[in-house]
Amino acid sequence: MPEIIGFKTFCIEQYKHEHNMTGAEAIRLFKRYGVLDYIASFFDVLHAFGGKYLVQDIDLFIQARQP
Repeated sequence: MPEIIGFKTFCIEQYKHEHNMTGAEAIRLFKRYGVLDYIASFFDVLHAFGGKYLVQDIDLFIQARQP
């Protein structure tokens, strides 16, 4: 469980840096689209990838859920 929390934090940091967002903005976006649940559900696969890939994957995940 602690490794998933650390990984979620890593993903938030990578995402906010790549998109020039604040931490609060990134967390709001992640909560709105269920990104944190997605990260936890697919931790075993996602944690093997680098930051840039994770940001791209999260962007695709969010885009797929936008109206």
